[in-house]
This record gives sequence, structure tokens and C-alpha cells, in this order.
Amino acid sequence: MTAIAVTIAGSDSSGGAGIQADLKTFSALGVYGASVIAALTAQNTKGVTGIHDVPPDFVAAQMDAVFSDLAVGAVKIGMLSTPAVIETVAAGLKRFRQDKVVLDPVMVAESGDRLIAPEAVAVLKRDLMPCALLITPNLPEAAALLDTSIAVNEAEMRLQAERLLGMGVKAVLMKGGHGKGPESADFFADGTHMIRLTATRVETRNTHGTGCTISSAIAAGLAKGRDLETAVREAKAYITAAIGAADRLAIGSGHGPVHHFHAWW
Repeated sequence: MTAIAVTIAGSDSSGGAGIQADLKTFSALGVYGASVIAALTAQNTKGVTGIHDVPPDFVAAQMDAVFSDLAVGAVKIGMLSTPAVIETVAAGLKRFRQDKVVLDPVMVAESGDRLIAPEAVAVLKRDLMPCALLITPNLPEAAALLDTSIAVNEAEMRLQAERLLGMGVKAVLMKGGHGKGPESADFFADGTHMIRLTATRVETRNTHGTGCTISSAIAAGLAKGRDLETAVREAKAYITAAIGAADRLAIGSGHGPVHHFHAWW
């Protein structure tokens, strides 16, 4: 059977993040990708200049069309900017009994532009986080979800991962890409154990779409039947290689994208 994953997220007009990054990742990892577009952005490597939210009823219509026909193996959720859209997506996941859900709580773009309405954060925590098998916050996102300061060391990252689990989340991947030092360390916690995943930090400005890419890589692994820990480990290796190859691309004049197809061209 063909492995199928669906991304529910915002579109990035420059192609480096969002829906476009997710579909590229699915394809690179041998998974058929479908999409539900929740927002359009006017965006390039230098920043976001506009966001146009898709009406909730049309988001629901896309979900109904995709999930009623395709044998979906996993779902990745990215940018959902309004409370109504978040509620719609949560209801759709329950309606179609989707349990392999990777939630990337996207709040701020690589450029620093805010991508979610402040009032939507509470709805994300209340309605969507309980639907997720895994959430993948970076350091600023974890701090926003916990209403606390950004973790500045690995001890604080571990503590915040445990606090997120205490909110009812099934599993957490705390991403350390915003940290400093020669290693980029992430922490995977599922309530029974915590695993430190490291990679040599790559010095590049081309990191646009990293969060979207690792979360969609995890979803691709789940769609192929991997267990969660294996999917996370394989996704970490994939994003590390994609960042390492990013400077082979010359895209835009700001934060360029990672190289999703580094193994191919």
C-alpha cells in the first residue's frame, strides 16, 4: 500500500516552508503527500508581508475531501493562525479518527514575523494539543505554550519538556536549533523516557523551513509504519543533512531554505 501523509498548514509563496516544505519532504522520503491549506502567506526569504486566512468551512471541506478518499497514514499540522481554523481542524481530526498526528506549533517565522493570533494560542492548547501524538516546539514556542521564559540550557529544556507532558501531551520533541554551542541538541520525551538527540551545529543562514521539515519528516516516518521514536531519529538525521546541504542552494537574499532533495540533486 502506498504510504500517504497529509499536511494541514499555511502556504509559503517562496517555497521554503509551510505546505511547500512539507510536500517536498514527503516526496524526498518516499511518501505521497496531500494537503489542506489553512492560510496563504505573501512571503519570501526576507519576511512575511501578508497573511490571508482560509475560511474555516473551506478548511473543513478540504479535510472532508482528502480524508474521505485517501488512506491517510499520518498527519502533520503546521501554521493555523486563527481560533476558528484551529477548532475546525481539531474537529476534523476527531471526525476522521486520526491518531498519528504531528503538531508543529508554528507561531513565528524564521524572519521573526508572527504567524498566529495571540488569542489562538489558548485554543491551540485546549483543542489541538490533545489530538496530537507528538508536538515539536522550538525553544520560543515551548516558552509561549508554557507562558514562561525561553530555556537557556539543556536542564531547562528537559524541565519544559516534562511540563508540556504534564499538560496532557502524549510526546514532545523539544528542538534546540535556537540554542548555542557546537552541538544542536533536541530532547524527545514520551512519558516513559527522555532521549537526547544531537547533531553538529551547521553554520549557515539558510534555515528557512527547518521546523516544518523535521515535523513533516516525522509524519512521513509514521506514514511508512515506523514507531514514533524511530520516526523522530530518522527525521533528525534527515533535517541535519538538509541543513548541511543548504548552502548548495542559492535562493533569495535572506534566510534561504534547507535542501530537501539533497540526496537527489
